[in-house]
Amino acid sequence: MEQPVEILPPGPSAPLLVVDGANVVGSVPDGWWRDRRGAAERLRDALVPVAADGLPGLPGPLAVVLVVEGAARGVEGVPGVRVVSAPGSGDDRIVELVAAEAAPGRRLLVVTADRGLRARVTALGAEPLGPRTVRGGASGAGDPGGASGASGPGGSGRRGRAD
Repeated sequence: MEQPVEILPPGPSAPLLVVDGANVVGSVPDGWWRDRRGAAERLRDALVPVAADGLPGLPGPLAVVLVVEGAARGVEGVPGVRVVSAPGSGDDRIVELVAAEAAPGRRLLVVTADRGLRARVTALGAEPLGPRTVRGGASGAGDPGGASGASGPGGSGRRGRAD
């Protein structure tokens, strides 16, 4: 059973970075489809320094939440990165998290290239960032969407999914 939406340290006023695991993992055709859970774990581990150090133009610490779905459900959190397994749609769970954490003065950021999700979280006051923001791409924190086209073998999907 999924726990209530609750974001833990570094504190309620720290910027919150919510990462669309399926979209970010699927943004690079690196074989993630052969081991979706392992790909989500590698992404989780790559987010640890982001939680501590922040992003260009946004110093840490950050509250970081990685939302996983499908075959990646059950990936455990690690110090600095909370992992939330979406019982259904990862996008819906991300919207729930953003809505629950919206507060005056709280900076909310969502990493995804999914246009529909970006629109939904922007309407709630969150700032969308592209996958390269946390994948180490050249465009850094200003990445407007980045590489969302590759979705596995053939790379023809509109959204990389890790389910």
